[in-house]
Amino acid sequence: MRKKPENDKGPEKPVKKPFLFGKNPEKTISSTKKPFYAFIDASNLFWGGKESIGFGVDYRKLKKYLLNKFNVQKIFFYNGVRIFDFEYSILDPKPINLKDLTEHLNKLKEGASEKDIPLIDKTLSRINFYQRLEEFGYDLKIKPAKVFYDEEDENQEKPILKANCDVDMTFDMMRYMEQYAGLVAMTGDGDFAPVLQYLNAHERKVVVLSRWERTAKEIKKIAGDNFVDFSRLREIIKLRH
Repeated sequence: MRKKPENDKGPEKPVKKPFLFGKNPEKTISSTKKPFYAFIDASNLFWGGKESIGFGVDYRKLKKYLLNKFNVQKIFFYNGVRIFDFEYSILDPKPINLKDLTEHLNKLKEGASEKDIPLIDKTLSRINFYQRLEEFGYDLKIKPAKVFYDEEDENQEKPILKANCDVDMTFDMMRYMEQYAGLVAMTGDGDFAPVLQYLNAHERKVVVLSRWERTAKEIKKIAGDNFVDFSRLREIIKLRH
């Protein structure tokens, strides 16, 4: 009987190649026991609105895309809203009640000045958008926006709204990590590099879906081939009238 050579380990097993998410936005990933979660940094991803992105986003199509491609079961949407004198604190255990805020702003509008009415209407329009997202199944993470004015804006006619949600989004990525196999980070903000690197090191698949030109090099490096350029989804998630 011929003795098997010591270095003969039998036929080699084929090497399983990693799936390259960014190569084809239409392809889907293999199913896992745990789902994926998506975290949307709206102020970063959608900065500049339709004029900057180049197309209007159909959020129902976006949700369907995330579900079909990545098995995303939860989509967290982070952004801010101006609440004027509505009573609410970020220390409150419950999120902002958008219905109550709408009623408050409609009453406030009745006695508002001509200068404030357009500002209130803009906020009401924003709230209506958030409520539609909620109906579509998005998990809203809305916080009060702080109001600033440029030094040259002496009459305070052009308020600058800021609602930094980076800490909130990072916190949720960490506290929910035992629930998901991977996440879709929809941001290009370099401040998220440490948490994404941590999740990667702890065997969570990290996919980044963002606008290439607005994505920090650190985020691109962490994502590698798991980067999907948001602009490539135009024909998939574009809003059609």
